[in-house]
Amino acid sequence: MYEPHVIDTSDVIVSSEIENLAELLARNTHEVWSQGRIRDGWTYGEKRDDTAKTHPCLVPYDQLPESEKEYDRNTSMETLKVILKLGFKIEKKELEG
Repeated sequence: MYEPHVIDTSDVIVSSEIENLAELLARNTHEVWSQGRIRDGWTYGEKRDDTAKTHPCLVPYDQLPESEKEYDRNTSMETLKVILKLGFKIEKKELEG
């Protein structure tokens, strides 16, 4: 039987800047997922139908149910926490111009 072995990030504290980054990543995760589905011929539908290729989440991020947003947020936040837990630094580069 498969047992997931995740890196424990319960002790990782993130700044408000990282929280904001997680939200941006969550939004982008949805956009990437949507782009792939649309490219594969999927369209919006009130119910998911793999045969008809319709999905209720093919909407802008702001129109997603909160439960779907939370899924993307959790994925993004856990990724950021693992990066920090492993000793990497996340720094915002000042953009020129």
